[in-house]
Amino acid sequence: MGEKVVAGRFDLSDRQRYRDKLGQCLTGLERLLAEKRFDRPKNLMGLEIELNLAGADGMPKMLNKQVLERIASRDFQTELAMFNLEVNIPPHRVDGRVFDRLAEELRTSLAYADRKAAEVDAGIVMIGILPTLDRDDLVSSNLSDVDRYTLLNDQIVAARGEEFTLDIEGVEHLRCTSKSIAPEAACTSVQLHLQVTPSRFADVWNAAQAVAAAQIAVGANSPFLFGRELWRESRPPLFQQSTDTRPPELQAQGVRPRTWFGERWISSAYDLFEENLRYYPALLPICDDEDPLEVIDRGGAPSLAELVLHNGTIYRWNRPVYEVAGGVPHLRVENRVLPAGPTVVDIVANAAFYYGVVRALADESRPVWTRLPFEAAAANFEAACKDGIDARFTWPRGRHGGVTQVDAVNLIRDELLPLAEAGLDAWGIEPADRDLYLGVIEERCRRRTNGASWQAATFHQALDAGLGREDALAATTRRYRELMHKGDPVHSWPVGLPEPVSLG
Repeated sequence: MGEKVVAGRFDLSDRQRYRDKLGQCLTGLERLLAEKRFDRPKNLMGLEIELNLAGADGMPKMLNKQVLERIASRDFQTELAMFNLEVNIPPHRVDGRVFDRLAEELRTSLAYADRKAAEVDAGIVMIGILPTLDRDDLVSSNLSDVDRYTLLNDQIVAARGEEFTLDIEGVEHLRCTSKSIAPEAACTSVQLHLQVTPSRFADVWNAAQAVAAAQIAVGANSPFLFGRELWRESRPPLFQQSTDTRPPELQAQGVRPRTWFGERWISSAYDLFEENLRYYPALLPICDDEDPLEVIDRGGAPSLAELVLHNGTIYRWNRPVYEVAGGVPHLRVENRVLPAGPTVVDIVANAAFYYGVVRALADESRPVWTRLPFEAAAANFEAACKDGIDARFTWPRGRHGGVTQVDAVNLIRDELLPLAEAGLDAWGIEPADRDLYLGVIEERCRRRTNGASWQAATFHQALDAGLGREDALAATTRRYRELMHKGDPVHSWPVGLPEPVSLG
């Protein structure tokens, strides 16, 4: 959805032409797969981080346009709301000391962005959901001034035909309504990309689905929304509900939401793109002039623009990506599970764990998804979102069938971390990089600590010190930002505020 979209109205002929073009694109993708037209393996990874802007008081700042003008770098882009930015790190080969290089690039980029934001009395905060956001911050007037966001909002609102209901019951219960998709902007995430060959795509995607719950368990960082303590990772239910084009009647009929974990293991990337056409009406029926089948007949690489645009309006937690680079098409798995933050070290550790364990699981002769029902993987994901580091999962035991219940931290420490180590070795990662960043994940498991547990514990200490809820959330946010910039991994952060707080 990063392409320039011009706002406008769509009539019946636009939608019919778009449907026809989607069918041509899907046929084109099928031909490209059958004719093996895709790029050869390059072991490339990519990284995007969505960021928040906040003032020294911890409150959101609606200043992304002014900050981006000062940053003046193509690596930084707008995101959905005026308090959001996104930073994109160029692709890297997964080998050697890539994670140390990645960490250094992130530190440099984020420090520069933070200095530029300071020129308008704002600062960068990497966190899943900014705890100080209020319902009045998440309204359509605070969406970024970009045509594609306006158009996407208008189309999702029109498809739903009524207000969006947010109903999340966790530690506390939040129930409210919204007239727009603006609450989605509260969700800031890390997106991990991995370029794969068509023959490897299904194994990598299935592996990513299987370990999504473990990623959330160790990486949860979004326990608060609108002053309420909800799930340890509240982004998934918030994202689903704030983009839900289904009124209650369609939900009751089993129509699938646009934010979706999925419902089955796959055998090809084609399965996911075909599902997108079969299950989801077009939101943005904008047609390109290209005839994809004619381009293929000439030996070229079609952009499949309609398929790519449609795919960008369906929010899978592991999304397939088709793109043409250097005149050659390629496929990527885009992992959208993780929240932003807390620190650069934590983000890179999460990436190392993901790339390592996915490589190892995809290489197994009898992989986990042949022994784990898909419904169990989906239930694990929800359990991780609700309970974070304290979640319990269903997981296969032995190589001949059967599953059992296991604590997430025990599964990660005893089974998944050794797999991640083997996977990073298979990528050719230097042992120093491997041990440093997987060691961060191990320490989170040992201490049962992640960003969400730190936020919740610090918030409750602030309440116990006599602060009101709003002041406690603001103080927690300010302390979080301070420790984020210091840069030590979150498992080492001292819980609580640095000194007794004044109540005066």
